[in-house]
Amino acid sequence: MLLKKVLYINGVKRTLLVNPESSLANVLREQLLLTGCKIGCGQGHCGTCTIILNNKAVRSCIVKMKKVEDESIIQTIEGLSEGEDLHPLQVAWMGHGCAQCGFCSPGFIMSAKVLLEENPSPTREEVRAWFQKHKNLCRCTGYKPLVDAVMDAAAVLRGEKKVEDLVFEPVGNEILGTKYVRPSAKAKVTGTWDFGADLSLKMPKDTLKLALVQAEVSHANIKGIDTSEAEKMPGVYKVITAKDVKGNNKINGLVFFPSANKGDGWDRPILCDEKVFQYGDAIALVAADTEEQAKAAAKKVKVDLEVLPAYMSAPEAMAEDAIEIHPGTPNVYFKTECKKGDETTSMMEKLPNVVEVESYCSRQPHLPLEPDCGQAFMDEDGNLIIHSKSIGIHLHHAMICTGIGVDPEKCFLVQNPTGGTFGYKFSPTMESMLGVACLATGRPVSLVYSQYQQITYTGKRSPAFMKIKLGADKNGKILALEGENYIDHGPYSEFGDLLTMRLTQFVGAGYGIPNIRNTSYTVCTNHAWGSAFRGYGAPQSFMGTDTAIDVLAAQMGMDPFELRYINAYRPGDTTPTGQTPEVYSIVPMMDKLRPLYEEAKVRVKENSTDKVKLGVGISIGVYGCGLDGADSSEAYAEITPKGVTIYNSWEDHGQGADIGTLTMAHATLKAAGYKPEDIKLVMCDMRQTPNSGPAGGSRSNVVTGNATRIAAENLLKALEKGDGTYRSYDEMVAEGLPTKYVGKWVASMCSDCQIENGQGSPFSNYMYVVNMPEVAVDMETGKAKVEKFTCMVDCGKIINKLVVDGQVYGALAQGIGLALTEDFEDLEKHTTLVKCGIPQIEDVPDNLEIHYEEAERPDGPYGASGVGEGPLAAPHPAILNAIFNATGARVTKVPATPVVVKAALDELASGANA
Repeated sequence: MLLKKVLYINGVKRTLLVNPESSLANVLREQLLLTGCKIGCGQGHCGTCTIILNNKAVRSCIVKMKKVEDESIIQTIEGLSEGEDLHPLQVAWMGHGCAQCGFCSPGFIMSAKVLLEENPSPTREEVRAWFQKHKNLCRCTGYKPLVDAVMDAAAVLRGEKKVEDLVFEPVGNEILGTKYVRPSAKAKVTGTWDFGADLSLKMPKDTLKLALVQAEVSHANIKGIDTSEAEKMPGVYKVITAKDVKGNNKINGLVFFPSANKGDGWDRPILCDEKVFQYGDAIALVAADTEEQAKAAAKKVKVDLEVLPAYMSAPEAMAEDAIEIHPGTPNVYFKTECKKGDETTSMMEKLPNVVEVESYCSRQPHLPLEPDCGQAFMDEDGNLIIHSKSIGIHLHHAMICTGIGVDPEKCFLVQNPTGGTFGYKFSPTMESMLGVACLATGRPVSLVYSQYQQITYTGKRSPAFMKIKLGADKNGKILALEGENYIDHGPYSEFGDLLTMRLTQFVGAGYGIPNIRNTSYTVCTNHAWGSAFRGYGAPQSFMGTDTAIDVLAAQMGMDPFELRYINAYRPGDTTPTGQTPEVYSIVPMMDKLRPLYEEAKVRVKENSTDKVKLGVGISIGVYGCGLDGADSSEAYAEITPKGVTIYNSWEDHGQGADIGTLTMAHATLKAAGYKPEDIKLVMCDMRQTPNSGPAGGSRSNVVTGNATRIAAENLLKALEKGDGTYRSYDEMVAEGLPTKYVGKWVASMCSDCQIENGQGSPFSNYMYVVNMPEVAVDMETGKAKVEKFTCMVDCGKIINKLVVDGQVYGALAQGIGLALTEDFEDLEKHTTLVKCGIPQIEDVPDNLEIHYEEAERPDGPYGASGVGEGPLAAPHPAILNAIFNATGARVTKVPATPVVVKAALDELASGANA
């Protein structure tokens, strides 16, 4: 049954025939290709699908067409502006750097338009309340820039500001360190930036849509797969199982430390054939004419399972009676040790101040608003082309070709415009399945996950069980650290040894501790596989270290700020791996923070009541920039008749690879008179761009930034005539000179950490952060809320201020979520954005205050370090420390939900009463 609907869409009368049960979002996207309307959750939780319906902001994914009245007036982001004449909200979104990944931007902008039509002069509190009420979520920005943008756009609409004043314009052809707008911003705020699911809708008609047959148990033997009924379903072209895979059907997990790793890394199947290792594992793929047909047929595939015991945490998998999850490989398969300085056991016995603290850092879900998606097809030369959200196209190529069974020379990966990953796409998720399906069917294929699949199946931050012991002298100088730590890395070992090595590198980081004996283990379990997450190992490390330091301060009766100040890196101190820090900026940052800390102590004391107590917490966070050791990257620079083209594979998941590349190149090429608009970017397509390495570990700004700088320098050198002028393209060609130049940079000053003692110089650059949240605790309910967050950040020379601010704001929001709300533990409960605890705007304070210490790095491009992960290394222990400061109740695990905090308060009260 179809309904006829006459609607006015973006000012045009349209007559549509629609399914009455279809959502308005699907009709806009699929029938009209108005893909500026995004679908994130499909449940009305995230607001990415917000459009204007009869002057109201509505979440179109939950509006059925049968409920849309005839002759309704609909406006989408595509109808908000005309040509170059953008709406002030769109301009403000660009000017404040609000469109990071950009997936939520159209929904926010349309929501804000209705707000300003109803209330032309809102307060910041009213803007925040509006977005809370209309369920507009953002995972990238920390929300503050969004409110800034709305306030500025409102001022323009009231005639108090000029729209041209909202966007930075370079002065003297200089953009380094400025608020120059990223190249992708305009497309993102106008809805013309096509993400993966948008591209899927615009593929040729012969494209097959894929649906997964997934495990609904966490551990089982597969006894048989019956596809016969599914194959008879309408529209089904093929049901693909492991027998259809041409290769070895395995992901190459890339073992980094083979001498110490008891597994071989080939433990993740593309399609499960013998066993199910975790909930959601892919067992088969259905390829059909439509997504609906594929999903319907997937339900008809019958899988005969012998259910096995499921070990959902490291302690369970380590139990004596636990079976090996991967037969032949022990569940505890990797061990790394940090042995710095002297032996610590006897030292601890003699020191006057010793504490031992156990802590737990949780299985934090990434929660990007854009679910995983991708496409694959064969090109005219018989090459397999795979498009996805990959943030490591060359890395993933190395991980999947053998499993798919494709000649590496005949397979190329391309990154689609990506709606946030926060690290989960450091692991290949669907790339291999797309390749297998394309080869098995001989047709183009498309796969788009639902938000449920995104949450339940893709990797998560690996939880850590930490036991940290500290010993200090009578003055508070920490002389010894001991640790015993266990990483729950889920069932698949890829990057598990590298992650666990991060505990060797970051437990105790930021503090000049001369003697360390720290042992860390990787454990295989049946919960969600561990993938990279912003901070990668540092949040686990600092959850242990900075909690223990706070406990030590309390035991000694010393101010926790002062104890950290005494022990912070100073000249002569080395990292836990024995490396000399490239700069010593923590003490200067703490000197600047001290007066603000003293003010905060007074403020929280004055504003506390018996019902709501306030406290202030402190932590130090450190993170390294790079893959361990001699990390390297490549880029190209080419002069063309129209200017210069820069080629690299700096993958962008919202952090600003485009503006990073542009700025790094322009800072050199401006000498020849090139302006930013003269520089074209070609990025992240293996057919055209070199191996720049993956966009993880906050490496890209340093390693690929340096490679891009060198490529530009090599081109500039070739353009020089020797008299202070530069050759044109025509002159280069006339003289027979090459027009394209390679830039390669290697972190040759670095060395891998030795497996026997963890000593080495793994990173060329580090980031340093001092966190100071102020937290309110409801003493009746246990609910904690961050009221203010002050952050001191040293990321070296700032390359682009909008990007760096946005990265810090976003990291603090994710740190607040890690500390208080976010979790993926319960497979029945933690299945939506809201139930996983994603912070909404009222969960993140508007009062986010950032102070920068720009200590220029000798090995960073133009003095820069990285930024993305440092601010997420340690905000969560600072928040827990603030809870202790407020209440005297110590919480040593995250998330510190109201139930957890209330239990700590009750335990404290019962102890006091006893």
